[in-house]
Amino acid sequence: MRRSLAVARERWPLRAAFTISRGTKTASEVVVARVREGEHEGRGECLPYARYGETPEGVAAAIEAFAPAVREGMGRAELQHALPAGAARNALDCALWDLECKAGGARAWEIAGLAAPGPLGTAYTLSLDAPASMRRAAACHADRPLLKLKLGGSGDLDRVAAVREGAPAARIIVDANEGWTASDYRALAPALERLGVSMIEQPLPAGEDEELARLERPVPVCADESCHDRATLDALAGRYDVVNIKLDKTGGLTEALALRQAAREKGFDIMVGCMIATSLSMAPALLVADGAAFVDLDGPLLLAEDRAHGLRYEGALVHPPEPALWG
Repeated sequence: MRRSLAVARERWPLRAAFTISRGTKTASEVVVARVREGEHEGRGECLPYARYGETPEGVAAAIEAFAPAVREGMGRAELQHALPAGAARNALDCALWDLECKAGGARAWEIAGLAAPGPLGTAYTLSLDAPASMRRAAACHADRPLLKLKLGGSGDLDRVAAVREGAPAARIIVDANEGWTASDYRALAPALERLGVSMIEQPLPAGEDEELARLERPVPVCADESCHDRATLDALAGRYDVVNIKLDKTGGLTEALALRQAAREKGFDIMVGCMIATSLSMAPALLVADGAAFVDLDGPLLLAEDRAHGLRYEGALVHPPEPALWG
């Protein structure tokens, strides 16, 4: 039976404007791939990221170009060689996983040979803002065990100190999104250790992070923009302690699972992260997040509204997806 492929662009408004070191966004523009075979349909969602030269138009076109290959039965293994790591491959890879689940009556973790996932604790992310505003935001979420702070500008130490005041019991991780220099890092890392920060994510620009191998890391440092798939792992040795696995970077669940295994074998701790997107993007990542040192899958919580059959969030816990959503 032949398959068909449909691609849609969707816009999901955010609850509030969200700022990182590279700018501010008010909506999430995702691309959804749907692969249908008979009465069964598999879905996958991605968020094109301008940092990597991606646009919704370009990613949608890249997926649509594979309609003939999908129609002829292209599988996940062939896809890994046909498309590079990135958002387009992610949506199509996850759609193929979902279709396999729907057609075979199995859950994704069973197909992957993994234990059934349970609820996981996720970080909650605070937008980059003035210290007083971040203190108020932290106080509103002070009962959450893990807060992630967006940094990347002048006054970052004041921001972290303000959040610590607002949420004295929370664990804190910070994400500079490539916004620091080596001098910034030298000045900030010891102070962040004193403030009880548990991890620093991507302090220096990717491609300019070799200095990290020569700097002390009093707080574990995580590679985000510097880590995409297995091919990028070797360059991270001695520079980072943790790698952030995001399906939009790995190009889907297939490579994300392989990257997790390879990273652990090389001695890295694991963080599983996300873009701001719907539960359809988060669901496959939950399979990668089991046992991770840091889980950051709060994207739907930042949206004004999630899609139907979205993930169930209870406080800091996120529950596995129902089959109606994915997998």
